[in-house]
Amino acid sequence: MTNYENTKSPHAHASPTEGPEGTADNSTLLLHEFPWLGRQPFLESKGYMLRPRLRPGWTPSWISNGKDPALCEDNYPSPMRILVTDATRIADGKLVCIKKISTGNKESNTALLLRSKQRREDPRNHSVPILDVLEDPDDSAVSYMVMPFFHPMDDPPFESVDEIVDFVDQVLEGLAFMHEQGVAHRDCSPSNIMMDAAAMFPCGFHPALNGLLPDASGPVAPTMISRSKAGVRYYFVDYDISSRNAPGHPEEVTGTEGRDEEVPELAEDVAYNPFKVDVFSMGNLLKHEFHERFSNVDFLAPLLNEMMIEDPMHRPTAEEALRQWRSIRADVADTNAPLTRGQEASGE
Repeated sequence: MTNYENTKSPHAHASPTEGPEGTADNSTLLLHEFPWLGRQPFLESKGYMLRPRLRPGWTPSWISNGKDPALCEDNYPSPMRILVTDATRIADGKLVCIKKISTGNKESNTALLLRSKQRREDPRNHSVPILDVLEDPDDSAVSYMVMPFFHPMDDPPFESVDEIVDFVDQVLEGLAFMHEQGVAHRDCSPSNIMMDAAAMFPCGFHPALNGLLPDASGPVAPTMISRSKAGVRYYFVDYDISSRNAPGHPEEVTGTEGRDEEVPELAEDVAYNPFKVDVFSMGNLLKHEFHERFSNVDFLAPLLNEMMIEDPMHRPTAEEALRQWRSIRADVADTNAPLTRGQEASGE
């Protein structure tokens, strides 16, 4: 998790460097960056520019300008994910994420389905927007899916009760909408729910080290706005193990894929309802990320008790869970209160 007051603490999924003080000299590309170097001209021709260090002929800026490498944008390597990189959309300067995929794979097909014209206009839709899908000019089996650049759901950290209330509002609404379209995600884990936090950073942020300004000249903390004041939106991402059925006619599946290993019915040889798995996993996420960490969100308990019923036959649907939540939230008091760490979370 990024520490926005102390830029020594890097983003959990970003550069391994330490930040402005004690930063390594990254004058050589890392192994996972080289494949993107070769794709820069193609992506530029399609309207997307990779950062300077991923462009052909790059030389470290601090060699010529004499600055401390810690204050140079191009000193910060891309996150260590060989299939994903950041870029800037040339037309408007928007920061985007580009993911290398197999052409026509399940992930892209499902994401495109959920962002079709009719569906994308529905305010209940919290599926990741797909800005472009570009087929590789040298290998038709490879494509590049372009999406907005998002933050992890808890980065920056949640600070107040109303921020958690808003999160639950959005993710349950989005899950119910997804299921209404006949899509079960099957991996509703924290890493697959992302946040559009652009409004929190009026001066922008560095894509590889979110605690820094875009040019790495200083920390973002002095200009950052809280998520409750800025207004953020949460999105489901990564549909690579999703399943799709006709709405109202859930087809059972098998398999133990997914990050949530606590779902009781997962099995390789016994079929189960993937939509009920989503409900359990979402309840488990709310339990571990919020209910177990903070002592003043106990209003979640009745909802979690229902969403995590062991027998999926008695577990609510996503729509039923959403209705229950809306009934609960109507009685939640003092939502502006700051979050209070529980004993387990604080190590007491």
